Amino acid sequence: MTKELCHVIEQISREKGISKETMVEALESALLSAMRKKYGGRTNINLTIDRKKCTIRVFESKQVVAEVTDPDLEISVKDGVKIDPSKKEGDTIEFPLDLQDLGRIAAQTAKQVIFQRVREAERDVIYSEFKDKAGQIVSGTVMRREKGAYFINLGKTEAYLAIKDTLPNENLKRGDTVKAIIEEVKVTSKGPEIIVSRSTPQFVAELFKMEVPEISEGLVIIKNIVREPGERTKIAVTSKDTAVDPVGSCVGMKGTRVQAIVRELRGERIDIIPWTDDARTLLARALSPATVEKIGINEEDKTAMVVVNDQQLSLAIGKKGQNVRLAMKLTGWDIDIISDTEYSKIRMEETDKALEDSLRKEASKPETPSVDEEQ
Repeated sequence: MTKELCHVIEQISREKGISKETMVEALESALLSAMRKKYGGRTNINLTIDRKKCTIRVFESKQVVAEVTDPDLEISVKDGVKIDPSKKEGDTIEFPLDLQDLGRIAAQTAKQVIFQRVREAERDVIYSEFKDKAGQIVSGTVMRREKGAYFINLGKTEAYLAIKDTLPNENLKRGDTVKAIIEEVKVTSKGPEIIVSRSTPQFVAELFKMEVPEISEGLVIIKNIVREPGERTKIAVTSKDTAVDPVGSCVGMKGTRVQAIVRELRGERIDIIPWTDDARTLLARALSPATVEKIGINEEDKTAMVVVNDQQLSLAIGKKGQNVRLAMKLTGWDIDIISDTEYSKIRMEETDKALEDSLRKEASKPETPSVDEEQ
């Protein structure tokens, strides 16, 4: 019994990642609950388990009194001295009990308490493991889909991936391996709930951190990242070392690094631009892949007028305004885009208006009389 008990405790401890002490305490509590139930809930029934040998000791305690009023809790001085001559009134005497007396119902109670304590300990272990991992990427396999979410197997536990937090038109199947970022770890009545996402900009930032050593080492810094999931991501990067090309580091040799991220994002387009404090240059880069011809800015209002070639207009604006919308989020500037033709037309209208105003002013001036007229 002792060897088997030690073996079971060690096995569960290894499998569940629970300390041996926690397991022994759970077993002590369970067996004590069962024994006290068998003896009518008497609180003077006690139980201990030796930590090294796994031996179980069950005993009841009775107080030595002059006159017994409760035989279950008290023993007379006369009877107490027979058991232990050193005992006197007010002392406590311990009587060993046979663990074999543990009945079927009591044993079932012990089993339930052990399972409950093991589940609680498991939850504590899982929460401790994941509570500080918010913002980190985890990899797991899809277990099932239900109630608007996928449940991802992370090994010891499962994560909750809402369908709204997946990529558009992404249809995950049971057994698929996916990466996601941990957004939150919540404590619920059913244990820790790990909420993950594949749609946040931070997910892409963490993918770059995994793929690009220069980012994880702190040589290349992500200044900002914006995203429309499944469509396009814009990321602005800079380098602490002038010898390190921030864009080249992210792209990798022959595009290997960025392509690995694009594959994980199911073909999502990624624009990587070098960050600069010069507003005009940053705005021009942010509108990539379009080429900008002229930029006028109002630093006080952080607004900009951008002129592009007629053939580049739709590219600069993007599908449903996506490109310019992401550029505004990336830079923090409000951007208006016009074509070269529209710009020339505006300039012409401004020139005509200026000429017209000038002629009007000249015409409104009083005529100066000539010398002959004055004579």
